[in-house]
Amino acid sequence: MSDIDHTQYVIAEQPYYRAVADEVDLYEAAYAARMPVMLKGPTGCGKSRFVEHMAWRLGKPLITVACNEDMTASDLVGRYLLDINGTRWQDGPLTVAARIGAICYLDEVVEARQDTTVVIHPLTDHRRNLPLEKKAELVQAHPDFQIVISYNPGYQSLMKDLKQSTKQRFGALDFAYPEAQVEAEIVVHESGVDPAVADKLVQVAQRSRNLKGHGLDEGMSTRLLVYAGQLIAKGVAPSAACRMALVCPLTDDPDMRDTLDAAVTTFF
Repeated sequence: MSDIDHTQYVIAEQPYYRAVADEVDLYEAAYAARMPVMLKGPTGCGKSRFVEHMAWRLGKPLITVACNEDMTASDLVGRYLLDINGTRWQDGPLTVAARIGAICYLDEVVEARQDTTVVIHPLTDHRRNLPLEKKAELVQAHPDFQIVISYNPGYQSLMKDLKQSTKQRFGALDFAYPEAQVEAEIVVHESGVDPAVADKLVQVAQRSRNLKGHGLDEGMSTRLLVYAGQLIAKGVAPSAACRMALVCPLTDDPDMRDTLDAAVTTFF
């Protein structure tokens, strides 16, 4: 549709992403084949940043949808709206992406209801189309269109897992927290702290990740380490920065907080 402003979805500046394996090459090959891609990994490990980086690298528009349990199929594909001139159709983000040839990124897709996610199925196989039943229109996806989804398999109940009929429409890339040296590099780059402080933050995080399943649902993410680093770079005392950015967001359990505080004290 010519009236869609493509430029609002274009990433102008390169998003920083530190590759840890061959994920960049694999994604580029998947995009060349227009293969739907599923990113699997823990919270805050870089999945969303990776998609932004790849969209910039490929020079393609990116439309991101933060999925939630209240999201309906109409929120994705579109709906009729009433305005002063009567009724008009408003495309949803999935439809816009299919029309303009954007990468459509559905973040934490399992948070959406299963009856909502099935609307992506025709776009993820040989058909590459999107039926707009309410509008009686069949949108044929632009040749550049690709769909990417992400989720955290370690944090999903059986009730919130993806159906096999959905999973088997995607190629998948596994993400994890980087090894210590690489993670420290990321913290230095993103927060501006010196390498010695970044090393200590990573060691605190690794202690917390060892507690996953033993009182914690998740360990400290790379994202939280960057937050702590940013506070320290602003002059906040490391112990206070770690408590605000690392300990308090992770748990409300007093004993677990004491354990994490002890890890912070060990390194700071």
